[in-house]
Amino acid sequence: MPLLRLILLTLVMAEVGCVCRLQGWVQPPELAQEGDLVIGGIFSFRTGQDYVVNTFQTIPGVRKCKNFNFREFKFAQTVIFAINEINENPDMLPDVKLGYKIYGNCGTVDILRAAMALMSGVAGEVRDGNCTKTDTVQAILGHSGSRPTIAFAPVVGKFHIPVISHFATCACLSNRKEYPTFYRTIPSDFYQSRALAKLVRHFGWTWIGAIAVDNEYGFNGVSAFIQAAQELGVCIEYSEAFSSSSPPERLHKIVDIIKSATSKVILAFMSHREIKLLAKELYIQNITGLQWVGSDAWVTDHSLTASEGHSILLGSLGFTVSKAQIPGLEEHLRQLHPSQFPDSQFVKTFWEDVFDCALNESENTGKKLCTGLESLQNVDSQFTDVSELRFTNNVYKSVYAVAHALDNLIKCEEGKGPFLNGTCADRKNIQPWQILHYLDSVNFTTQEGERVYFDENGDSPARYELVNLQMTNKGTMEGVTVGIYDASLPEGRQFIRNNIPVMWGNGKTKEEVPVSVCSKSCLPGTRKVLQKGKPVCCYDCVPCPAGEISNLTDSIICMKCPPAYWSNKQRDACIPKLIEFLSYHEILGTLLVLFSLLGVFLTMITTLVFYCHKETPLVRANNSELSFLLLFSLTLCFLCSLTFIGRPSEWSCMLRHTAFGITFVLCISCVLGKTIVVLMAFRATLPGSNVMKWFGPAQQRISVFSFTLIQVLICILWLTINPPFPFKNMKYYKEKIILECDLGSAVGFWAVLGYIGLLAALCFLFAFLARKLPDNFNEAKFITFSMLIFCAVWITFIPAYVSSPGKFTVAVEIFAILASSYGLLFCIFMPKCFIILFRPEQNTRKHIMGK
Repeated sequence: MPLLRLILLTLVMAEVGCVCRLQGWVQPPELAQEGDLVIGGIFSFRTGQDYVVNTFQTIPGVRKCKNFNFREFKFAQTVIFAINEINENPDMLPDVKLGYKIYGNCGTVDILRAAMALMSGVAGEVRDGNCTKTDTVQAILGHSGSRPTIAFAPVVGKFHIPVISHFATCACLSNRKEYPTFYRTIPSDFYQSRALAKLVRHFGWTWIGAIAVDNEYGFNGVSAFIQAAQELGVCIEYSEAFSSSSPPERLHKIVDIIKSATSKVILAFMSHREIKLLAKELYIQNITGLQWVGSDAWVTDHSLTASEGHSILLGSLGFTVSKAQIPGLEEHLRQLHPSQFPDSQFVKTFWEDVFDCALNESENTGKKLCTGLESLQNVDSQFTDVSELRFTNNVYKSVYAVAHALDNLIKCEEGKGPFLNGTCADRKNIQPWQILHYLDSVNFTTQEGERVYFDENGDSPARYELVNLQMTNKGTMEGVTVGIYDASLPEGRQFIRNNIPVMWGNGKTKEEVPVSVCSKSCLPGTRKVLQKGKPVCCYDCVPCPAGEISNLTDSIICMKCPPAYWSNKQRDACIPKLIEFLSYHEILGTLLVLFSLLGVFLTMITTLVFYCHKETPLVRANNSELSFLLLFSLTLCFLCSLTFIGRPSEWSCMLRHTAFGITFVLCISCVLGKTIVVLMAFRATLPGSNVMKWFGPAQQRISVFSFTLIQVLICILWLTINPPFPFKNMKYYKEKIILECDLGSAVGFWAVLGYIGLLAALCFLFAFLARKLPDNFNEAKFITFSMLIFCAVWITFIPAYVSSPGKFTVAVEIFAILASSYGLLFCIFMPKCFIILFRPEQNTRKHIMGK
């Protein structure tokens, strides 16, 4: 029995022959033309559809699409125009006629079904004995959307059939492992995303929101944008996604996020379907003043004008492909007639919609019957408008890319071919993988001078126009080119603006760029401190501390000023530190000069009084020679204080301390001499005393000279070994420089002071011993008191000198000099001057020797 069945089956097969049957029903193309080589196309002539979820309990049927998408239909007609143009060109594909099969399906499932039809053909059965030979197309052009292309490109890629898209920009399609046969005449979103990030940073928008369509196109585009934006210092406040098929609650949630957000710039990476829905909802809720930055999928879509709430999108910025001219295309579009495509239901519906008439009288549409004289020659519509050909030009380039690949394949010379042993492809049996090989090397220039080629990932070079959505006089919203972006140019020169004014989303003009930042820029003089738990774009501006500056906007650090400089009040510049020293022009310096000159004046008056009364007993009894020498030294003491005032120099530093030391020693030496004279004079009055001959005028001069010479030697050693010098003290005050005299050798300075102190102590001791002398002759009392003042002043001088800051150190030293000088002058000479001038009766020998 089994053997009988096998024999019968063999006989049937021998009679029928080899038969290949197409599984399922056949879906014919919307537009078709026979040819030796056929190019397929997939465009969605209608984009609206009823979103029905397939249960797959039955075979899904072709969904009914609604609305017209004139742009997509124009794309299809551009393919037909380009193929006809190539067929008429004797230099390209000679003796080969190109045909086409174009589908107008909408929805991802039906687009995938169309791609499968282009791969397998539409014949129900193949009986020619070769089931492997079908009417498969040589290449597939389309689709406009990334999501449908992502769906069918991997399937088509398994059969090595090229897919060339004019509008699918998803960066994911550059993956050669997943999409080995995919090419495109539009740049990848990778470049667009980076260009958009640079655009946002160019206008100073560092705090923005991002909304994407809920598919691979949106996710990949926004992801690349966010990565590039963060590299440029731009922060994303929120990132959300939805699609036109999402529940309304999803859209409402996104609108609520936009309403509560602080960012005023929104990146919208989506198609025209989603942006229309979003703009409508924002319009209903009256949310305005937003600056939109859009992807090329919607920013130049003419259908936006017809949508509700399109005014929300006015001022939008985005990148799109460059404009182009296609000579002859407009004429081709206006010559369209239903008779050219009698099997196309869409062309029929399109014609009836444009002219509001019915082509078939049997159909009860309620419309008048078309006369047959209707023509698109005088019709102005989006379909016939060729004033701004952007993506249409990409379709045109796609057709020519395939044609050039086929032309190179057919014109291959044996022995010079690209395949094994220099062989060429069989022109009668061209394999799709052979076309792929030639597509990789396609390189031609269009009539507009645009170079067309594909890189290793099948991508085209990235060059965009920056468009700004503005309202025209006709009341339509159109994209006005306000700049270009060319990724092939060096970094920093890729973005070029023109002089066309920009309209912003807030309705302002070119000069009033919207502001969208989380924190205002930190002005020079401050630095950024990040706010805890927030992105890097959110920060506080903290003033730089004293001595540090920031001279740039949004500085993250404050720089320390050089040692000789200090920050200004604004903390944005380092200025030379204020150099401080005791000046003649300030109040303190002026007062000290006045007191010094007053001391000189009083000393000279005293000298004059003594000189005029030098023959009187009081002057003679007080050793007039030492008195005049003491007055002279006091004058020098008052004058030497002037050397401490003014800007220190090398000479003034050496002079002030040495002059002070020598003049004070001279002064104390004279006082010490007078004290010794008083003691000697008292002793000389005792019986048998012969003391005065040992300390006469000569000895007095020698003693003063000797005491002074010792100080001079100390000063010479000091100046020789390590003299004082001008010094800029930057340690005591951070904000200013104290210009002072460094002692050089501290030992020398304290040796000078110590020697003066030693002489003052001796003088005080001798004067103390002479305190019991007769009252009328007791000058020792006044010397004792003057030495008490002198020692008190200089003892208190030491801690005051050490602790006084800056110029006050010098003021303390001057005060000590003046106080001690005035003490000597008043205590020693004022009582005598009083007697000479106002008590002349006491200026007698009798009165002086009274006791």
